[in-house]
Amino acid sequence: MEFQPDINIIKQRFNIIGNSPALIRAINRATQVARFDISVLITGESGTGKEFFPKIIHEYSARKHKKYIAVNCGAIPEGTIDSELFGHEKGAFTGALADRKGYFEEGDGGTIFLDEVGELPLTTQARLLRVLENGEFIKVGSSVVQKTDVRIVAATNMNMTKAIQEGKFREDLFYRLNTIHIELPPLRDRIDDILLLFRKFSTDFAEEYKMPAITLSTEARNLLLSYRWPGNIRQLRNITEQISILETSREISAEVLQSYLPVYEGPNLPVLNKKEGNAFIDGEREMLYKIILEMRKEINEIKSQIDNPKINIVHDLSQNGFDNNIAEDVSHTPYIEQHKDSYDNFETINIDNIEDTSISLEEAEKEIIKRSLEKNNGKRKKCAEELKISERTLYRKIKEYNLDNEKEN
Repeated sequence: MEFQPDINIIKQRFNIIGNSPALIRAINRATQVARFDISVLITGESGTGKEFFPKIIHEYSARKHKKYIAVNCGAIPEGTIDSELFGHEKGAFTGALADRKGYFEEGDGGTIFLDEVGELPLTTQARLLRVLENGEFIKVGSSVVQKTDVRIVAATNMNMTKAIQEGKFREDLFYRLNTIHIELPPLRDRIDDILLLFRKFSTDFAEEYKMPAITLSTEARNLLLSYRWPGNIRQLRNITEQISILETSREISAEVLQSYLPVYEGPNLPVLNKKEGNAFIDGEREMLYKIILEMRKEINEIKSQIDNPKINIVHDLSQNGFDNNIAEDVSHTPYIEQHKDSYDNFETINIDNIEDTSISLEEAEKEIIKRSLEKNNGKRKKCAEELKISERTLYRKIKEYNLDNEKEN
């Protein structure tokens, strides 16, 4: 009979908090498949703790004395990811001053964890499929086939079925990676674990910052349990840290807690709750979210003015030194006929040229990224963490909005 590790020992060793049945099932499955040399795909929303499970699989496998390499596929620019994974020959591209081993060569005999595997380009997916099928790879700039013996554990928060249907992920690679599937539950489905996690985080931050641990009133505990936690454990930890630092009272009321919890008005537009005098709402992120809302408001105002020609004329006249009283007394067409020479010099607005809200939101997105880069001194990793997007997505956005003059990470 095979030895089955004790769940409590595993949780303690890997700092996993919680007793929900779905979490226990995931831990059990990880230990069960560890001894079998097969690929594993871990799925779950961002912030659910997927990064712990490849370590469990590696530590309870026959490869535990070999290398464990974790690769964030979303953090490596598309132009260099093949070199990072498979290595390159000297002179393969500009800047390739020497031969370089990739992760699959360095990790021979061990385990490679591919986080955010859904972010891999299609060309890299084809190379990865070859490794999974026969353990072969070719360095960038080389024609020599090399062999490697690695176990691949992958993770993603993507809807892989949708990605396959949209042609963003290879179906054959998905089935190769998904030999065994481990799904992690979102925090909102682990109600009994939320208070456990909060107490653990509040205790940790109390020790770190040398202050008493924060506690919650009964109403605040109920609010904590009823919130959806779209950012899962990572969001709960961040909010606990913010409250620990910013609040002077060590017992947190529901009103105070509410001011730290973002309210989501739609899938892509988070708006923060406000509390007068709370330092949290003065942060950079709230200001950036306001940009989007203000731009929407301005667009609606412009469109409403265009629908009323008389308002436009009055505005143009007042800007060019005409008497507003005269302007308000004239009708649209006669006035233009009487003052055609003057009015021809005015800058008029063509409704067909007004950009829609989606284009304005792109401008807001550009401004958000630009300000975040400035705030973080061009450090893309910190910028991506602050904006809660992958570094690959940030890299593409920087290219798209011509922000390449920002400092490199």
